[in-house]
Amino acid sequence: MNQHSSLTAGGSLLERAAELYGFAAAPAVPAEAPAVSEAAFDEAVFEEPAPAAAAPLVLDMEDEDFLEMPQDRPRPLAVPKRHGRIDRDNLREGGFIMPEAPVSPLAEEFRIIKRQLLQAASGKTGIAEDKRQTLLVCSAGPDEGKTFCAINLALSMASEKDVEVLLVDGDFSKPEILSILGVEGGPGLIDAIADPNSDPEDFVIHTDVDRLSVLPAGRQANNVTELLASRRTRQVLDGLTTRNPKRIVIFDSPPTLVASPASILASKVGQIVMVVRADITREAELREAVGLLSGCDHLSLMLNGAGFASNSRRFGSYYGYGQ
Repeated sequence: MNQHSSLTAGGSLLERAAELYGFAAAPAVPAEAPAVSEAAFDEAVFEEPAPAAAAPLVLDMEDEDFLEMPQDRPRPLAVPKRHGRIDRDNLREGGFIMPEAPVSPLAEEFRIIKRQLLQAASGKTGIAEDKRQTLLVCSAGPDEGKTFCAINLALSMASEKDVEVLLVDGDFSKPEILSILGVEGGPGLIDAIADPNSDPEDFVIHTDVDRLSVLPAGRQANNVTELLASRRTRQVLDGLTTRNPKRIVIFDSPPTLVASPASILASKVGQIVMVVRADITREAELREAVGLLSGCDHLSLMLNGAGFASNSRRFGSYYGYGQ
């Protein structure tokens, strides 16, 4: 190094090394810049390399929060959304409302039902504000059509332009919604409640039916009732509704007289739809079930499986059906 002139303090390490070994002319610097000794240069050039940069974050570029986030603010790691495709053949074989299909008598019946429920959810009937977006579909006993009605109600509401529907499988012992819809299962409501650090939105499955999502029941657990009764359940429901004011959360619950979670869920929602199966549900059973659901003040009855008399109304005939 004795044959080289002293180094300038300005410039990067690469520029200073290039000056030392004569690879390129050094940039102009003030004449009074202090010289760097050989020992100082060796220490500078051969110092420990800086830690490698952290791996880039995986972000959902379509997320509105990401698009509105200031560029100079740290950006969180985004969890990929879950997606599923509804099996139309399953719906057709089960006699359900078909998405994007022409109007049918069944679709007309659920149009009337949903209109009353949506009006109540708008806040005109005294429902607490933090519960307006939630409703429970249940029955007194099994095999009365509650799941059939819950799915049809969700499909009907999803056709609204200003409403988004989250259908929750709350029948934890006998979950059927995902198998009927043909959507792959996985973690769900119970997992979100059991893990206080989880984001409930991460468990939601977005479907190919516009404005319709589903939330699985989740893992099997022996303390489902206790989990539902915890404060964490309220936090999960708030997380599913407050971030999306257009969302209506529909729970398909277990039969009221068979499983205790129904009465717990009733205290968490703003409305209850009690499915009554014609010629099957007994009045005494219905009264007992309604008594167990006293945690919710807004309860409606839905008659399922009633036949049509020759002089009764026939929804859909106006549109060319039933003629």
